[in-house]
Amino acid sequence: MADDPVLINITEMIAKLSPIQPESCICKVPNHLRKVDEEAYEPQQLAIGPYHRDKVHLKAMEENKLRYLQKLLEERGEINDGPKYVKAMRKLETRARNWYTDPINLESDDFIKMMLLDGCFIIQLIRMHFGMSSRVDNDPIFKVIGLRSSLRCDLLLLENQIPFFVVLKLLGMIGISDEEDFARTILKFLKYTLPDSRFSEDGVKSINEIGHLLDLIHEYWRPSPIEITAYRNTKATDTSLTQSLFDIKFEKGTLKIPTLEINHWTNCLLRNLIALEQFSSCGDITHITDYAVFMDCLINSAKDVEILTHRGIVNNNLGNDEAVATMFNRLTDSVTYSSEKYYYREVSDKVNAYSGGRWNKRLANLNHYYFNSPWALISVLAAAVILLLTLMQTIFSGIAL
Repeated sequence: MADDPVLINITEMIAKLSPIQPESCICKVPNHLRKVDEEAYEPQQLAIGPYHRDKVHLKAMEENKLRYLQKLLEERGEINDGPKYVKAMRKLETRARNWYTDPINLESDDFIKMMLLDGCFIIQLIRMHFGMSSRVDNDPIFKVIGLRSSLRCDLLLLENQIPFFVVLKLLGMIGISDEEDFARTILKFLKYTLPDSRFSEDGVKSINEIGHLLDLIHEYWRPSPIEITAYRNTKATDTSLTQSLFDIKFEKGTLKIPTLEINHWTNCLLRNLIALEQFSSCGDITHITDYAVFMDCLINSAKDVEILTHRGIVNNNLGNDEAVATMFNRLTDSVTYSSEKYYYREVSDKVNAYSGGRWNKRLANLNHYYFNSPWALISVLAAAVILLLTLMQTIFSGIAL
């Protein structure tokens, strides 16, 4: 049996297996999730990292990466000091490769060049946007309407990332020592893509534990600290500070949901954050997934979106209630979540208990069957008026007799 060719082949295959990397947090979106909405995970203008770098429609942006690196070196008077940046990236290569769950089929030099160009492009794009660096003449990124919005969306795709420690290393090399301050500057740049711009003041993880840009958003765009405390500790009672989109409450028969502004990038962003929570080691709580599940429970049709819009819960910049309903109804397709760790379990239980009351059921039925349209309401009121007039006529007739 020792010479069995099948056993020999299996032994050889086992010997070639790559070790599982505990640090890896940049992964490809699994096919069962991708096929629900493939475009949501595909960059439109910009390739960051190795997964999409060879796609033809993304090649045009590669020249801008070179220009941004040149601009950075010129501003620092280091136009001839490129080797020190290459050397720094080379020292990070092994760790950076381990940051990806899938094997990277790039030669060492190509991988190092990718990290340097992509990292410097991210830093320079943000510095130019906020006037920390002068802009390149006739730069299309700042002249073409809507291009920066597309770039923001591309920078927040799970598959389109480089390790954040690469960015931090480059920041230190160009003299930016306050990493947390620059991280907040990155958040300011990316917030225009978000359906809500209320960030936590501080993340739970340290800046050195951030995996990549999408993880940065996930870390700071979360329930407010007081709500996390209430979620993790049932003894917490002070929930008066509502600061986040995710701070949903049910108080005195009223469901309180912060306003969600829906734009063209909302679907893409939420899907990639959900994928981060589902398949990456970066996430610690699944508040995005749970929020999508909660909203999916509320929204079944365009009529529901219309009601939420009227109540100020949804600000629909798409202008199409059906599109918003479809978005939420499909967000959680092929997604798993824990009913035990469900972030809105307590809120949902309170709502279900309240709506299950006898009088509340009767009111709901009355509203559903008789007050679900203006004409139905008018008919009920007209019938009530006729009944009242008939009753009054009967009473006065009796008095006259």
